[in-house]
Amino acid sequence: MNTPRDFTELSMLSKTKWQDSELQYFQHALSQILPYINSEGLTILHEINREMYTRAENNQDSLYQ
Repeated sequence: MNTPRDFTELSMLSKTKWQDSELQYFQHALSQILPYINSEGLTILHEINREMYTRAENNQDSLYQ
């Protein structure tokens, strides 16, 4: 079993290098505390959402080719 990477390690990587499970976990976690996060946290949440959306679009595009 792989040891999950913590947010400190992930924050030094592009969101494109995150695993799907990491994107899903931190998207859920940040969404749960949304009323309490600052603008930097909100920016990270937007980046995570954008990456998840991009991957979903790419996955859907590959289904039709």
